[in-house]
Amino acid sequence: MTSVAFQPRQDRLRGVLAPVLTPFTANLDPDWPAFFNHCQWLLENGASLAIFGTNSEAASLSVDERIAMTDRLLEAGIPGPRLMPGTGSCALSDTVRLTRHAVENGAGGVLVLPPFYFKGVSDDGLYAYYAELIERVGDARLAMYLYHIPQLTQVPISLSLIERLLKKYPQAIAGAKDSSGDWENSRAMIEQFSGEGFDVFPASESLLSRALPIGGAGCISATVNINPHGIQALYEALTSGNEQDASALQGEVDKVRQIYQSTAMISAMKYTLAAALGHSSWATVRPPLVPMARKDGAALLARLDLASFSLNRMQ
Repeated sequence: MTSVAFQPRQDRLRGVLAPVLTPFTANLDPDWPAFFNHCQWLLENGASLAIFGTNSEAASLSVDERIAMTDRLLEAGIPGPRLMPGTGSCALSDTVRLTRHAVENGAGGVLVLPPFYFKGVSDDGLYAYYAELIERVGDARLAMYLYHIPQLTQVPISLSLIERLLKKYPQAIAGAKDSSGDWENSRAMIEQFSGEGFDVFPASESLLSRALPIGGAGCISATVNINPHGIQALYEALTSGNEQDASALQGEVDKVRQIYQSTAMISAMKYTLAAALGHSSWATVRPPLVPMARKDGAALLARLDLASFSLNRMQ
């Protein structure tokens, strides 16, 4: 990697982030009180908020809905620096609008999918998309995190693309969320680019014990929505060098993660919240997703009970 001049920002988001689930009412509108309460609970348990990611059903939310929900969070006192809104979409103009709104309102960063409708696009095409986004936003406060989730987008973020973007825009390109599930790819990102101020967040807490010691920034994990306290405790043990506690905590969070990974995760996490909070509409998802069937939900809760995971901690 060619060396570039880089002045690290001290306010960069690090640690544990939740791709916040979006609750809906029975008529499929965003449920604002439930959303706000969930965000508050996550913050109280140490997590920052990656609103409008995959697990937020962001692809099923309009640009206007995302902006309105962000505005309401800020008006209600949720701190902008603890937010990493997902702003990527297929239309460059939509991505610019969402990104500019986030930056102007003090978000700690933005998480940007590649344009995902056209498959097999070249790195040249992706570079042009991200470069155009950065130039159009035109704000020195921009901290962009590239969102690598090729199993859904089928548009990967390659190491060579990261290198090229960092060389041209070292201040704007802040890092990546690696949702590939491929540890070797996460490790390559960390080892090749963390020295350039590029913060890598694997998408599972199960990788924290491997990622943090080599320079990983934390994790942006779906199951932070369910287990923020446990995952934050693991992060703190690892960053403080408490190896014995970290080993035990890693085992505990892995058990919970494995339960959800064996299910349709969004519907399963929403079913869990509905059961824990006594708020049945939490189980609602927007089509084309479907809610978890009651028998499957009962089996999920039974597995959590066998794993000694208490839903009471979610109250």
